[in-house]
Amino acid sequence: MRRLSSRLHAQSTSEKAVISLLVLRSWGSPKGMEEIPGNLGWPLVGESFSFLSDFSSTAGICSFMINRQKRFGKVFKTSVLGRLTVFMTGSDAAKVLLTGKDGMVSLNLFYTGKQVLGQSSLLQTNGEAHKRLRRLIGEPLSIDGLRKYFQFINNLAIETLDEWSGRSVFVLEEASTFTLKVIGNMIMSLEPKGEEQEKFRDNFKIISSCFASLPLNIPGTAFYRGMKARERMFEMLDSIIAKRRSGEICRQDFLDSLIIKHKKAGADSISDEEKLTDAQLKDNILTLLIAGHDTTTAALTWLLKFLGENPHVLEQLRIEHQEIQARRRGENLTWGDVNNLPYTAKVISETLRRATILPWNSRRAAQDFEIGGYKIKKGWSVNLDVVSIHHDAAVFPEPNKFDPSRFEAPLKPFSFLGFGSGPRMCPGINLAKLEISVFIHHLVCKYRWTSLEDGDDSVQPTLVRMPRNKYPIRVEPL
Repeated sequence: MRRLSSRLHAQSTSEKAVISLLVLRSWGSPKGMEEIPGNLGWPLVGESFSFLSDFSSTAGICSFMINRQKRFGKVFKTSVLGRLTVFMTGSDAAKVLLTGKDGMVSLNLFYTGKQVLGQSSLLQTNGEAHKRLRRLIGEPLSIDGLRKYFQFINNLAIETLDEWSGRSVFVLEEASTFTLKVIGNMIMSLEPKGEEQEKFRDNFKIISSCFASLPLNIPGTAFYRGMKARERMFEMLDSIIAKRRSGEICRQDFLDSLIIKHKKAGADSISDEEKLTDAQLKDNILTLLIAGHDTTTAALTWLLKFLGENPHVLEQLRIEHQEIQARRRGENLTWGDVNNLPYTAKVISETLRRATILPWNSRRAAQDFEIGGYKIKKGWSVNLDVVSIHHDAAVFPEPNKFDPSRFEAPLKPFSFLGFGSGPRMCPGINLAKLEISVFIHHLVCKYRWTSLEDGDDSVQPTLVRMPRNKYPIRVEPL
């Protein structure tokens, strides 16, 4: 992938004009922010160019935050992409910002993300509305709810790895296909192959790639393509929903459960509290597709990379899974097996700590409050730097070392945020662990792999941290 700065040079005159308007808004410190250390950068543009440049560096956006923490401390202000913001780090800040005590903060998505997800998305609601939606859509993602999808995930992992054998593959691309097939089947019973799956996958990838793009809804831009793909995706959903309602097709999947909750007046057995509107139905299907794909794809890719770089960890992991295989005497993995993998759980947690797939959590102050000795005003953008929390040497000695044993003892609260925390903790946490555990079982029991990396350790310029080189490997049977 070319550097993000190269893309900016290729933008049209109209796009640059809009960018100028965005950065114009970013200059000028509001009253009260003068006391917070930091640098708002150049007039008009702020620190946007440094921000974009660091996005394409080896460490990704992490380097932008680390360099400023060295100069200003754990709390600093900056101005990027038209947004005045305060960055902060530490477990105390995490507790305040992620628990959202007394409605102190709300989720702070970029404009493009808000438009892609829709106003009815779980990620755009707050307070009681958020609690209600999370309850309504959370059941299929619970441990009990996932049990009926276990066999599909298990079979798909076996089929995927059989196709890897004897080949060179890009793990990121393959992991993306695997996780998208899983979430597509769970939500609307999409078959892993076929024209419908291809259309679904093509539209989804366009939508996902525009999630944090520049807010330019004109032909030729990523945001425009993403919104058009969203329209096509919703047309596809409308067709599937119509067939479900007419009784032409009946599936016991996530979509069916939402349609039941969506029933109109006259369904006496379902209260108003259990109903979803058309907009809520489709916005939250798309929300779960995005939430159930990018982060799991990245986690699986980083996990294989870290295992390849740490053969002693790989060997200990392989022993745990081979013991299951020995007990089963060649029979398939079971639901009970996959929920009893203590070392695998530690490896997953260490992967999420070391990679820090979501490097920051963005919030907007819903009221005035004080944190770290600084006064935060209502309406300010406040970002929690998770990378620094995960690499705090006082909590994680030798933080750049990949060491799953760190998770053998309980950690200080809010020192590990692999799946977030508080009321907005990732709803797909159980699905992600299930997918990764099943996939890893079949991989380490049947295959070995060799890295084909060329020394490029940089990350993609996206909100979810992924290796730029997609982690190329050569796979062979054991």
